[in-house]
Amino acid sequence: MTDPVSSPPSGWESFDRFSFGDSPALADELLGLVIRGIKTGTCWAACDGQQTHIGKLSVICDGRDQPRAITRTVALEKRRYCDVDEAFAAKEGEGDRSLAYWRGEHERYFRRLNQFSETMELWCEEFAVVFVFPHTH
Repeated sequence: MTDPVSSPPSGWESFDRFSFGDSPALADELLGLVIRGIKTGTCWAACDGQQTHIGKLSVICDGRDQPRAITRTVALEKRRYCDVDEAFAAKEGEGDRSLAYWRGEHERYFRRLNQFSETMELWCEEFAVVFVFPHTH
C-alpha cells in the first residue's frame, strides 16, 4: 500500500463504487486483502463493458455496500484469461498467490457468471490504495 492520505479526496462521493466478487462474504474477504496491502490487482471480463483508465479513483465497498477504501488505477491491460501470468496472479493476492490458485478460483467465478472461456478477454488492473475509511460497525 502506498502512503494513504489522512482524509478522502475531495468529491469522493461521486467516484465509481464497486465491491469485489459476487457475494457479500467474498467482497469482505477481498477487501480485507486490499486494506492489508496484499491485493493490488483485480480483473473483470471485458464483455462486462466496465472501463477504467490510469489515474482513475474508485471507491471499494464492503459486502454491505459501505465505502471502505479509495484506490487509484496505476496500470491497466487487456489480456486473455489464458495469458494471465504468475506476476499478475500474485498481485491479485488471493490464496497462495500462485497462478494455479488464480486460474482455479477465477474459472469458478467466471463460470458462475456464465462467462468463462480460456480465451476470454479480461481487463487486468493494478491499483494503489489512497485512502482507507475508518471501520465502524
